[in-house]
Amino acid sequence: MSEHYNTSYSKEEIAAILQKIQDCVRAGKYTIAQNEKRAQNQALIREYNLRTERQRHILLQIEPEDFCHSLQNTNIGFEHEVLYVFCPQVILFNFHGEEKQVDIYTKFNIIDLDSGSLIVVISFHERNKPMDYLFR
Repeated sequence: MSEHYNTSYSKEEIAAILQKIQDCVRAGKYTIAQNEKRAQNQALIREYNLRTERQRHILLQIEPEDFCHSLQNTNIGFEHEVLYVFCPQVILFNFHGEEKQVDIYTKFNIIDLDSGSLIVVISFHERNKPMDYLFR
């Protein structure tokens, strides 16, 4: 595991962070990044025909046990942001109707504004590297 990964959280702290994330998802105050730098996100959504409601459902099914680590944002101007990584296991169906258990790598940025919080789901794609879970 990278020395940049932070795993010094209690399960209660992660449950509270996840609650904040999921409250924003329920309120529609979130977005899943799908720009040109997020081709893997686009590929997952396309491969499994994940419409908006299914994406939302996946995000709302994440549990504290799916938490892996947090890390500091390294993008210039955003170094103050903490990113939270969860990797839930979800049953999905591809275009051929084949069922597959997929580990979905999700990375969340919680943006606190005067008007409330907003969630940016930076990563929403198949896991592409080994992951360690903090509470499993």
